[in-house]
Amino acid sequence: QVQLMESGGGLVQTGGSLRLSCAASGSIGSINAMGWYRQAPGKQRELVGKITRSGMSRYSDSVKGRFTISWDNARNMVYLQMNSLKPEDTAVYYCSAGSSWFVTDYWGQGTQVTVSS
Repeated sequence: QVQLMESGGGLVQTGGSLRLSCAASGSIGSINAMGWYRQAPGKQRELVGKITRSGMSRYSDSVKGRFTISWDNARNMVYLQMNSLKPEDTAVYYCSAGSSWFVTDYWGQGTQVTVSS
């Protein structure tokens, strides 16, 4: 089992920045890919981006160039640096972990990000 705990959400103005953190614990050795998803009110959960242990990352078109995911293997931490935030980035952000790029085995509880206009 793997436990994920997000932190760092909050209220920020348009154009501002936030850094979300995800602390992973448990059977981390089974995890080869981690990611961030988000879910806005009334919408489906969507992928923000993913990263592998080797550092390969991919992002959704809506955040590409503004958001960056990083993985600190030594500390079992994954980060989501969000810059140039827009009101449409408002959502609950979830950390995910999987045994491969194509699988999500674990979810965090989520952290709220609100971007005011």
